[in-house]
Amino acid sequence: MAVTSAAVDRVLDYDDAVAKFDPVMGLEVHVELHTETKMFCGCPTAFGAEPNSQVCPVCLGLPGALPVVNEKAVESAIRIGLALNCEIADWCRFARKNYFYPDMPKNFQTSQYDEPIAFNGYLDVEVDDGAGGTEVFRVEIERAHMEEDTGKSLHVGGSTGRIHGAEYSLVDYNRAGIPLIEIVTKPITGAGERAPEVAKAYVSALRDLLRALDVSDVKMEQGSMRCDANVSLRPRAGDDPRGAAQLAVPFGTRTETKNVNSLRSVERAVRYEMSRQAAILESGGSILQETRHWHEDTGMTTSGRVKSDADDYRYFPEPDLVPVAPTRETVDALRTTLPEPPGLRRKRLQTDWGFSDLEMRDVVNARAVELIEETVAAGASPAAAKKWWLGEPSRRANAEGQDLLTYAAGLGFAPAHVAELDRLVTSGRLNDSMARQVLDGVLAGEGTPTEVADARGLELVADDGALEAAVDRVIEANPDIAAKIRGGKVQAAGALIGQVMKEMKGQADAGRARELILARLG
Repeated sequence: MAVTSAAVDRVLDYDDAVAKFDPVMGLEVHVELHTETKMFCGCPTAFGAEPNSQVCPVCLGLPGALPVVNEKAVESAIRIGLALNCEIADWCRFARKNYFYPDMPKNFQTSQYDEPIAFNGYLDVEVDDGAGGTEVFRVEIERAHMEEDTGKSLHVGGSTGRIHGAEYSLVDYNRAGIPLIEIVTKPITGAGERAPEVAKAYVSALRDLLRALDVSDVKMEQGSMRCDANVSLRPRAGDDPRGAAQLAVPFGTRTETKNVNSLRSVERAVRYEMSRQAAILESGGSILQETRHWHEDTGMTTSGRVKSDADDYRYFPEPDLVPVAPTRETVDALRTTLPEPPGLRRKRLQTDWGFSDLEMRDVVNARAVELIEETVAAGASPAAAKKWWLGEPSRRANAEGQDLLTYAAGLGFAPAHVAELDRLVTSGRLNDSMARQVLDGVLAGEGTPTEVADARGLELVADDGALEAAVDRVIEANPDIAAKIRGGKVQAAGALIGQVMKEMKGQADAGRARELILARLG
């Protein structure tokens, strides 16, 4: 008897899975645009409002209510398409995608089907090559089309937060009608064992691009950017996953893991599905075409519903909306608004700042590129900006489970503060130890760096006489160490410097203390 995916709960070791099967992926990324109003009505789009407080007859789908297209959303869709190297349609239209779900107030979604506004593009992404460098992997884009978001269901009771086992469900229609762009890749082949890594790199690069375009806040944790990961496996035809023999092997049956909302989870979900499907196929079973739910806590997917094909949605042209026909002049004008591609921008900044590949990778991973750029513009050196941002603020952001940008914005901690802190150090008022104390105070909300330094009485002692006296006392108290320094072991001066700093209660210049010690014992 054939074993189906519903009956198998084991996974195959990942190395064994990729040795026997070749993955094929398709990634569908849904991006909420941060327009002020919804896609087809004038309701506001602010996140976190009281449930069902941002609705009207249009987004509730009441009889007789007619939609009107949001011009800003159309412009954003064109800019996204251009940034993804897509062709822009001279003429396209909306369609009705018919299906029933409680958070669909109209029982259909206004979307685009066979006539998307942008199509046939690509995005080049960088992945580690395993030797300390990077390799460029081109992900081809099938389409980027406009649609509206659905409402949001909240299932109360039970242990999973899902409808099964819940006591009752609530629906918030505030999100219904929010402008969405869905970006769909062509089948991604040739990634082999690196497929999960490529998936994460693609979504990361896409998020950076959308943020640079300023069309969405791309906050995956809030759902304004979500990824559906389609994964299938086919037998390996040879050692080269990009070879002609492998390309001739038909695709397997796919599953679609829905609404994955973090970069880490995209990679983990693809990896898990590859291992799960490999176990089924190795056992002689067959894959059920279905949607699946990702569970962050367990790192597993579970069955959702049987996956529908396009015919099941009974698409037909939306009769209440006119076609969208952007002129060439409009498209060309929007092309001039595109920012520098994030990848090229990072390479330019790396050269300007003099960072190594490893240093720049740390900056990118910490999402600190913009913060460092603004800090340098405010007067700090690139090295100082990196040092302070990737130190305590980054550590605290990680501890809070937030990215650095979000954490800093929540505290009101700005690049200008870091630049001011750097000036206090370079001017000679603070040493590094004092600067860290000041930084703690700023992060605690005690004021600007200067205000914190003043309030805490932090300032280097400028009186060389006091420092010289401290150096003499320390040398006299440590004759053994002094003898070593006189004998040529200059590194032993570190022990005396530490004691001098203690004598001066941390308010001395360690470099000046070293100079005095070596002068005395030279």
